Amino acid sequence: MGDRMHAHRRVTLIRGDGIGPEITDAVVRIVHAAGVPIEWEEVPAGLACFEQCGSPLPAETLDSIRRNGVALKGPTTTPVGTGHRSVNVAIRTALDLFANVRPAKSLPGIVTRFGNVDLIVVRENIEDTYSAIEHQQTADVAQTLRIITRQGSMLVHQYAFALARQLGRRRVTCVHKANIHKQSDGLFLECFRQVAQDYPDIVADDIIVDNACMQLVVRPETFDVLVLPNLFGDIVSDLCAGLVGGLGVAPGGNIGRRHAVFEAVHGSAPDIAGKGIANPTALLLSAIQMLEHIGMGRYARRIEHALFATLKAGIMTRDLGGTASTDQFCHAIIARLGDTPSDEGARDQQPVVIPDPPLPTPSTVSNWRGVDVFVEWNQFDRLPPVPERSGGLALTMISNRGTKLFPGPPPPVTMVNWYRCRYTADAPIDSSEVLTLLAQLSANGIRWMHVELLPETMVS
Repeated sequence: MGDRMHAHRRVTLIRGDGIGPEITDAVVRIVHAAGVPIEWEEVPAGLACFEQCGSPLPAETLDSIRRNGVALKGPTTTPVGTGHRSVNVAIRTALDLFANVRPAKSLPGIVTRFGNVDLIVVRENIEDTYSAIEHQQTADVAQTLRIITRQGSMLVHQYAFALARQLGRRRVTCVHKANIHKQSDGLFLECFRQVAQDYPDIVADDIIVDNACMQLVVRPETFDVLVLPNLFGDIVSDLCAGLVGGLGVAPGGNIGRRHAVFEAVHGSAPDIAGKGIANPTALLLSAIQMLEHIGMGRYARRIEHALFATLKAGIMTRDLGGTASTDQFCHAIIARLGDTPSDEGARDQQPVVIPDPPLPTPSTVSNWRGVDVFVEWNQFDRLPPVPERSGGLALTMISNRGTKLFPGPPPPVTMVNWYRCRYTADAPIDSSEVLTLLAQLSANGIRWMHVELLPETMVS
């Protein structure tokens, strides 16, 4: 299919904060010079947007992405510890962009410790600790809930395998910590193995995340496609970016069933904003990834060849060891757009089709046989005076920071004012018995924070 057969595509454009407007401008100029039939619809987001209109992500910005189905986004600033929520996280959750796809490929002219890296990190993008379900339990204890679901896990695994097959990749590796997180990572790994059965042409294996990190910095060439839960994927994808030159050359795409947002994964670098030295490579590679996603692979290859030729010629920005300004780098790429035929090594692919997630699984828990009650107690010279029995419930354990204190003599460990008190029963319990126990705790002056009901399998 020739370039003239491509219809114009409307794409949402978010320039972002800091160096975002500079590198976005460079990428837009390169895309235009390559003749890509794209019409940009520019909308705001980020810290500057928040300061101007009171929202870092206005409704019209999300509406634009929903209308167009695809967006290119520059880096945005997220305050640390306080302030507004990450724009990236907000976009991903609002549009159900369940897969974060981060290619890591050695680039010509960029010298690193490794010269043969060519892998793709597929990171679950919605849940895990990024669900942002956090609580201050006591003044000394904060809690984050780590959410792993069957539906979310199935979606990201299905995408990883489908992408691998489409790109001719031969291996998909699930990275997890199921040896410790037996329920959450165990579910993630279970779903991986289930999906793998539908792709007998692709090798499927798994590896514990700490071992994966070690192997990646020893022999990264052995990996092909990695699929990970959100938090591990966030960390490992940056590690992989370091293998090929850093975040300045790391593209990223956030993929959903109906929408996709492509972005530079590095920060907004306000310290160099306006100096004309920012590196647009990451955002340009993200634009290339975007063009492949929307079926404009021939244009993607043209731009990629020009970028590679520029890097081979030693024309780079300062962060990569060169001397070129942002404008000089941009002009050098544009000057090389005609050096390679647009269809050399090109492919016009369509977005990977992902089936709908499975319906919720009916509960397999027939009976509750216990309850964990988390309580606050500030006197470390004795255990909290919780009742030893409440109806059919009997106190069977008290722990602190994961260490058992009761029954038996308490070990000499550092403790905090947050205790888990486990009650179990010989027969099934109902909510009324739990409420009676909580009332007894309150009557004894014990402050309880939250409760976890326990199925029979957890107390047997």
